[in-house]
Amino acid sequence: MTDTRPAAPDDIAAYILDGLDCQNAEDLRRIAAHAEELADWKEAQAAQEVDEEDVVREDSQNDDDRPDDVPAKASVVTKEINNNRYYYYQWRSGDQVKSKYKAPVDQSE
Repeated sequence: MTDTRPAAPDDIAAYILDGLDCQNAEDLRRIAAHAEELADWKEAQAAQEVDEEDVVREDSQNDDDRPDDVPAKASVVTKEINNNRYYYYQWRSGDQVKSKYKAPVDQSE
């Protein structure tokens, strides 16, 4: 055990550090365990959203009705919004991912 107080990372908000300072050792360990579980859950949710929202159609490169402002390298993806599925063109432009609405997904698909 060391007598030196651990230094907090500079990028943690002061209000969080102030709240942690008020806790006893047992509560801090429970908070740490909860924070780990919460981080795992948030990572899983983010991965699930990517899996559910961005499904590339196999025929995306053979799209004859592609608008002039959508590059040929764009893919067609489906996104689910409020339990409705839609097609979007999606492409990378520098560091950004851009998308443009195409059409609703046919309910028979």
